Amino acid sequence: MRERAPSQDSGRDEAVLFPTDASRDRYPFCIVWTPIPLLTWMVPWIGHLGVCTSDGKVHDFAGPYYIGVDDMAFGRPIKYWRVPPPRGAHDWDLQSAEEWDNAIQGADEKFRHKMHNLLCTNCHSHVASALNTLRFRGCARWNAVAVGVALVLHGRYVRYGASLSA
Repeated sequence: MRERAPSQDSGRDEAVLFPTDASRDRYPFCIVWTPIPLLTWMVPWIGHLGVCTSDGKVHDFAGPYYIGVDDMAFGRPIKYWRVPPPRGAHDWDLQSAEEWDNAIQGADEKFRHKMHNLLCTNCHSHVASALNTLRFRGCARWNAVAVGVALVLHGRYVRYGASLSA
């Protein structure tokens, strides 16, 4: 069973069951972003996404028929969005954690059989697939653009000055 630990995710002293730990690249229940060299420098809103399991390991659709686990393509995450728990819940619990992990596992399995395409079937689509399985925020129509916009609106940089590395 997991122990409660103080949140490194917020300035509050609130205890959470699944804390983030940027020093170890652990972002439970998060969508993470990292820049793609050259491409992000020319078009700053384009980057590489991954989705993290309840233990914080990043899963990313990193290329044709390949899902990276705990080794994000293009480097360490510099931005993350901690996805809120299911409606009505104060925080994530072990049951919702299992559902979250199963959704990621399902997206991984689905995308292991897909050709990667920069514009259509990409890392954003992989994350959207997991969110659709969960019916996150009551919606099963998440897509690459919606995931990207949500990360821009809700995301936080992992450390001060991280945006400069993009």
